[in-house]
Amino acid sequence: MSDQTEPSPSSEQFITLLNAAHGRLLGFLRVMLGNNADAEDVLQRASMTIWRKFGEYDASKDFFSWASSFAFYEAKNFQRVAARSRLHFDDELMQRLAEERVHDLDHREARLAAMDHCVEELQTADRELVREFYLNNTEVATLAERLGRAPQTLYNKLNTLRRLLADCMKRRLAQEART
Repeated sequence: MSDQTEPSPSSEQFITLLNAAHGRLLGFLRVMLGNNADAEDVLQRASMTIWRKFGEYDASKDFFSWASSFAFYEAKNFQRVAARSRLHFDDELMQRLAEERVHDLDHREARLAAMDHCVEELQTADRELVREFYLNNTEVATLAERLGRAPQTLYNKLNTLRRLLADCMKRRLAQEART
């Protein structure tokens, strides 16, 4: 046995990298497959392949890009054998969708950071209303009753807040693009 043997890949490192990329990989597969359940099934299979190949992973490279190639081929294989899928894409279209989704996911973090910043700029009551409606999925009728306001008033307020947040995000992202 040689003293020069490479250490085996770390399970902990793999789990950390896969967990960090999980949401992006799932989103990537949702676009390709058009179905959340299928995307989750394919990601589970792809994760096994990624684990088996993890010893070949070059840590100086982006893990998501590396892992998404395995997910891409698992999705292609799934589409070939899944007779229940009514939606079939040719290989060229799937490749294009995959490339566009990777590009979109690369900008996701910037959009989320901009959204967080813009939500924090809202007045406290508006910020709480946005969080209750969008994060906690509280129905407008429930919120209206709790706040003693008419549901239509809350719909109007939420529409105004949506526009404010969208404008704020556009400004913030444009500002970041310039820097």
